[in-house]
Order: sequence, then structure tokens, then C-alpha cells
Amino acid sequence: MAASKSAASKTTPKAATRAKTAVQPTTSTAPARRRRRASVAAGAARASGERARHRTTPLLADAPEPPHLRVVGPDESAPQAAAPDLGAIVDAAQGVATTLASALGIPREDAERKVAEGLAFLRRRLTGDFTVDAYGFDSDFTDHVLMPLLRPLFYKWFRTEVRGVENIPADGGVLLVANHSGTIAVDSLMVGVAIRDQHPQHRALRELGADMVFSTPGLATIARMGGSTLATNVDAERLLADGELVGVFPEGFKGVGKPFSERYKLQRFGRGGFVSAAIRTGVPIVPCSIVGAEEIYPMLANLKPLARLTGLPYFPVTPLFPHFGLLGAIPLPSKWIIEFGAPVETAHLGAGAADDPMIVFDLTDRIREGIQQSLYGLLTQRRSAFF
Repeated sequence: MAASKSAASKTTPKAATRAKTAVQPTTSTAPARRRRRASVAAGAARASGERARHRTTPLLADAPEPPHLRVVGPDESAPQAAAPDLGAIVDAAQGVATTLASALGIPREDAERKVAEGLAFLRRRLTGDFTVDAYGFDSDFTDHVLMPLLRPLFYKWFRTEVRGVENIPADGGVLLVANHSGTIAVDSLMVGVAIRDQHPQHRALRELGADMVFSTPGLATIARMGGSTLATNVDAERLLADGELVGVFPEGFKGVGKPFSERYKLQRFGRGGFVSAAIRTGVPIVPCSIVGAEEIYPMLANLKPLARLTGLPYFPVTPLFPHFGLLGAIPLPSKWIIEFGAPVETAHLGAGAADDPMIVFDLTDRIREGIQQSLYGLLTQRRSAFF
């Protein structure tokens, strides 16, 4: 008993104060703490520019407030969050554009305009200020990413000459039918650039792609964003009925993967499904002839065992592939001509003609023969494959 009294008598005043504080919490600070929490919550809710992570529930718990938030008193109004100042970023980007323009000999105004367009595109992507249609077509992505990547090939590498683009109607549903070749389907991309850049209305080509395109991760997303959709009659008819310009390459892999010895000889056009879609929707058919794609990857042989092993429709051997590895993926700089023929009307046939195989097959043969004759004519006009 004496030992207990002795130990109690040795307790220091500071320890006694801490013990008292722990046992008897001050009631005067509780209302102030609640007011502070309520003010923080109200201010965070009213701050339009504040991120969600700045107004999560830990702000209302016993955890201390983050240092980047200022506690607003009960009689104060919460400050509005300031919009981020991009002036410094824009100035730096413009400075880089000016330097590059001077180094590369590009007009300064053009360089600054491209930088401004790039920043505007980035801002739209970050804010979600762009539209995607029911098929996944993203016109903003197409115009500011895909087209700038393809234009150097179109204008500088292939030096593409476009003829008859005015034959494509200015609006309404149109079915464009073209020959297909080149080992890799670059021709479909070049036709899209030709129409987007040189058509008076700058129409977008909605291409019908093979199953393999949409079963390949990554490629499927880019194809959708670029305007392509699966090559089915249902999708084709819906697009045509919606007034879109739809592109089809009826030869498919038979045309793209044919040997170089059969260049510019059209393969079979299938069963005429594209013609029946055009007849059922009453839209015109515009034939398109492409010269130059056959020479970009001349296919000398097809290694069928490797094709079966890799799941590809063919495994090409070209003058550069696979001997030179990735260098073999560089297309040869052939001279291209893309010609759009006069439209073939189908509205007068009536929707019921789409179910008549004789009418469908006859019109299919007419379209195919017209493209074949056009190819022969363009080949006689071209001086050489590369000049």
C-alpha cells in the first residue's frame, strides 16, 4: 500500500495533464471540428474544377485535411477552382514549332497551325468532345491521326493520280466497287485518302472489311475508328440506307494474295452480294480501278505450310520479304492511278430485283468487266510501273 502511494506521489505534473486530457476530451473543440469538416465538404462540392480525388470521404473523416486544400470558414464563400493555365504549354509548343520550321524549311505559319491543331485534338480527346457513330466510326480520329499518317504514302511515295472523283455523288448512299491487290491491302487505304482529300464534299469511305481484320486485337479497333465495318449484307444495307459511301473489294483475299504473274487480272467477284445490297437500297454503283498496288509487294511465291501454321490466308515471298526482315515491309514506290468510273444506277430495277439471281449476276459481271477494261486502259497510259 505504501509502495502504491509512493508511486502515485512520483507522477509528474505533465503526465497528469496528459492523462486528464485523454480521460476528459474537450467539448469546446468538437463543434469547431464539425464546422470545419462541413465547410470542406461544401467547398469541395462547389468547386467545379476540383478532381474527384480531392473530395473523397477521407476529407470528412478524422484524417487530417490534405495540404493542398484550404479550410473555408463558416462565413466565407468557397473559392471556385481555377481552370488550368495552358498558356505556358502553348508557348513552348509554338517555340518548338518555330525551331523545327526553321530547321526543316517549313513555313512558320504552317508549323504553328499544325501544332495548334494537334493541341486542339488532344484537348478534345481529353474532354470527350468528339462523336462516334453506331459502327464505331470516329471522324475526328480519322482526320487528325489516320489521314496524316497515310498522306505521305499517297502523295510522296506513290505519287497517286486521281481521276473521275467527281463521278461519286455529292450525297446519299453510294456503293463503290474496286479491284483488290498488293499482298497487303494498302489500296483500300489509298482510295479512302483520295476521296477524303479530293472529293468536293470530302466524303468518308466506309469500307467493308474481312473477318480477319475484326478478329485481330488492336487492328479491329483502328479499323472501326477509321470507318470500316464487317463485310455483311446487313451492315452494307444499313449504311447505304443511311446515305453513306460504302466501299467493297469483292475479290477479297483472292485478289490481294494472287501471284505477281497474274497481276491486274481480276479474280471472281463472289456471288454478287454487294450488287444485291445496292439494288435493295436503290443506290448507284461506282466502279473504281486501281493501278500501282500490284507492284508494291510483288508476290513471287506463297508458302502454304507457313500460312496454315500462322493462320493466315497466304504467306508471301516477295523480293524483300522475308529475306530482309522488317525492311521487307517497306512497299516499293510504284506509280499509282486511281480512276472512278461513271455511276451505274440501280433505282429503276426495284427492290424486288435483289432476289432475282439472273439480274444480280448480270449486273455483277457488267461491273467486273468494266473495271477489267479500265485497268487495261490505265496500264497502256502508264509509262512504267515506277515512273
